[in-house]
Amino acid sequence: MGSVVSLLAACGSTPNQQPAPVVERTTSTVKPVDNAVAAVAPVPSGRGYYTVKKGDTLYRIALDVGQNWRDIVAWNNLTNPNDIKVDQVLRVAPPDRAGGAPQTAAVVAAPGAGLDVRPLGAPGAAAPAASAPLASGGNKTGPRGDKRAYSDSALAELEKPDATPAAAAPAAAGAKPEAAHAADKPAAASQSAAGDDEGVSWMWPADGKVVGTFDGGKKGVDIAGKDGQSVLAAAGGKVMYAGSGIRGYGNLVIIKHTNNLLSAYAHNKTILVKEGQSVTKGQKIAEMGKSDSDSVKLHFEIRQQGKPVDPSKYLPPR
Repeated sequence: MGSVVSLLAACGSTPNQQPAPVVERTTSTVKPVDNAVAAVAPVPSGRGYYTVKKGDTLYRIALDVGQNWRDIVAWNNLTNPNDIKVDQVLRVAPPDRAGGAPQTAAVVAAPGAGLDVRPLGAPGAAAPAASAPLASGGNKTGPRGDKRAYSDSALAELEKPDATPAAAAPAAAGAKPEAAHAADKPAAASQSAAGDDEGVSWMWPADGKVVGTFDGGKKGVDIAGKDGQSVLAAAGGKVMYAGSGIRGYGNLVIIKHTNNLLSAYAHNKTILVKEGQSVTKGQKIAEMGKSDSDSVKLHFEIRQQGKPVDPSKYLPPR
């Protein structure tokens, strides 16, 4: 009889030793949230960004956007400037100038910060717009729809707003001048940049017959000459590129004159300047040749914000 009682006691205690499945439920509810946060991370796009296309090189991208290729390497933390991939998104403007760029870190963090575990109908579950006045007026401990006997004092108390509009008015009024000044800054910056562009003094970079024009479908002008002929800086500035890494241009020199304007000198036989070097108007920067060309000539471009413009509108008449 004692052994039967012991057996029954053992059977009765077995179910109580099984763990509750609470931990697995908690884990399963966290994973979808993490996946959702990772899924909404946006890809940077818009002004200040460039999506790599087939055949692109970092040097050509830099020329097309009017930036120094070394800066693009730094802005994107690239270890090898020759290792870029199709559909890769590159920052091609300084971080403080990449307008319209999404703040990726802020967007990723936002879903987690906005999670609310309170059930529907719980206090504080109202929409954020409705709860905004409560933040300035203090927490409420009960509804306002309580029953009271009519009196002038009770009516006056019920008509009091939760937040005093007069307190917000000075702040709003003070924000207008700031907004006005902020709106004036881009216009002032553009006017300053335009003034800098107009102040650049230009000259022809080489003597010789013009054999190709911007109107004829070129991105600049082609000037025929002799092998080893001097190529001169068309205006003062800083050498932004000196090398042969851009297909179709051969030995190329690029000089930056302002934040908007640069000039390019292609097909040289020999390059006489280095990147980062300051040059003056009329300084010899290269010798004419036919690198990546079928004849001896200088291909000369002027670019404004990375886009080719007609050099004849800048160069003096001959």
